[in-house]
Amino acid sequence: MTDRSVPPTVSVRIDHYSAVHVAAHAARQLAARCGLPGALPDQAAVIASELGSNLAKYATDGVLYLQRLPTGGGMEVLAADRGPGMPELERCLADGFSTTGSLGAGLGAVRRIASHFSIRSGSADGTLVCARLCTPEQAAASGDGVGAVCLPAEGEQESGDACTVLDTDDSRTAIVVDGLGHGPPAAEAAQTALRAFHRVPDAPLPDVLTTVHRSLRRTRGAAIGLLRLRPGHGEYCGVGNIRALVLGPDGVHHRLTGRPGIAGLQLPPTPRVSDLPLAPGGTAVLHTDGINHRWSQSPPLFTLRLPPPLLTASLAHGHRITRDDATVLAATPRQRKP
Repeated sequence: MTDRSVPPTVSVRIDHYSAVHVAAHAARQLAARCGLPGALPDQAAVIASELGSNLAKYATDGVLYLQRLPTGGGMEVLAADRGPGMPELERCLADGFSTTGSLGAGLGAVRRIASHFSIRSGSADGTLVCARLCTPEQAAASGDGVGAVCLPAEGEQESGDACTVLDTDDSRTAIVVDGLGHGPPAAEAAQTALRAFHRVPDAPLPDVLTTVHRSLRRTRGAAIGLLRLRPGHGEYCGVGNIRALVLGPDGVHHRLTGRPGIAGLQLPPTPRVSDLPLAPGGTAVLHTDGINHRWSQSPPLFTLRLPPPLLTASLAHGHRITRDDATVLAATPRQRKP
């Protein structure tokens, strides 16, 4: 059984080369707590070390996010920075390429070790990397098309936000929770909501919201956002300040927020489901108010076209409000495999 005491996302700011060792140690510990066997914890440390070293050498305002995958079944290391980007990205991924006279094994080694690897870089937008690590048996449940980052407020050890994603044969259902306030009481509310969600993930969204609401009656309550995705179509149902958006390659197509109320204290008599049409290439996003909502007013094309794991890293790094817990989840419909 995995250890649920690990914070949803471990953030390591790479502001000095010593932070690389901190990140490697944290990655090894997280891999072990995720139940990754054999040499995989050491490989997780290598991934964090190589990505962190690149940030220390080349980047501005670099950070690593280390976490379990949103759907379970492994872990990932996300790297984000603010520049200057990689103008020769393919050459940077080749073994032996270096601009500083080093061995040049960093990104090439990460790509070889990782179960899944993605990278995007722009001169004005910095570089984003996702390296996922899981066993071959876990790969099918590793959440292709899903990304999430969940960070506690500065100074807090626990996050009052939480999120998870569950896949069924024909749909993908996600929940984002924002427990009222900060610290342990908010975290307790958030985790209570997740446990209730896991009991009824296939139910109609209003029924899921009602079940979560009832489970929270002995807590301080929470804002809840529920998302269900099928090819070409999405549904949103929520209460409180969780924002839902649909991004396309050319802009933000839909914006929604939950109805007034607090799950556990006051729920609207009839929870409402809103349609979220999803064109090909569309991505649905849920986030709490720890992510500044102004990011969606005129996002650059670079951001709009990021795959979900890199999109969440970009929004968390560039638009997080540090005084509040912050969670962002992005997903595309599950693709059926033949």
